[in-house]
Amino acid sequence: MQQIDSTGNDRSKPLILVTNDDGIHSPGLHALASALLPLADLKIVAPSDQMTAAGRGLSGDRGARLESVQLDLKGETIEAWHAPCSPAQAVILGVQIFGPERFPNLLISGINYGENMGRDITMSGTVGAAIQGACMGLPSLAVSLETPIDLHFKYGEIDWRTASHFAARFARIMLEKTLPFDVEILKLDVPSTATPETPWRITRLADQSYFSARIPSPGINSSLKDSEVKVMVDRETLAKDSDIYTFLVDRQVSVTPLSLDYTSRTDLKKLSKYLGNHDE
Repeated sequence: MQQIDSTGNDRSKPLILVTNDDGIHSPGLHALASALLPLADLKIVAPSDQMTAAGRGLSGDRGARLESVQLDLKGETIEAWHAPCSPAQAVILGVQIFGPERFPNLLISGINYGENMGRDITMSGTVGAAIQGACMGLPSLAVSLETPIDLHFKYGEIDWRTASHFAARFARIMLEKTLPFDVEILKLDVPSTATPETPWRITRLADQSYFSARIPSPGINSSLKDSEVKVMVDRETLAKDSDIYTFLVDRQVSVTPLSLDYTSRTDLKKLSKYLGNHDE
């Protein structure tokens, strides 16, 4: 039964908060939102500009205020919001400003220009936004698509259809079911060669980095912007159930469950004794 409020929204539908780290005008964000329109009402809140590799940092304008912009999605005009801020700040603004009126059922971050794999995910603004959402009580989905590295900091022509297909697929499930214990975030990485028929697999984070950033001739006047970024992994030591192996070697879609519990899996009592506490 429809429940129409004073603004014309159907309150019987779920609400998804949509964000990214590539900026409000990113084609990846627009493709994601278009794919989600049949599933839920959308509240789109994103950084004004490119904020790739912002992690979960609060690195934007601390006095940022949301501004409205109209997006044309599949012929439908949707009001979205943006501010000169990091992805995590966009999530905070979206939840704190719009949440009291209607708390979202789900947060989705993406679709990112570029995959987010292994140890590198802590640098990712896409994943950082999802972590922030999870910290605020939202089940969260971070969606990334393999793209040429030279498009990681600028927009380019990309086919978003397969990534959109998988984003909508897992969004639908997350709206219908509660995530299992110790899973607050799903990290979804789609190879550029994937189609909607490509198999997907549950993976764990690879225990190595994926991208290598190297300054060719380092010196006092060098800048990080001078770095050459390459995919550089040790395939021989990659675990076959890892996100990098699934994505890079098997060329399948990787779905990695993430937890907010960063505690080491070591024996805590043994660690306590190792550090000199012999009372345990």
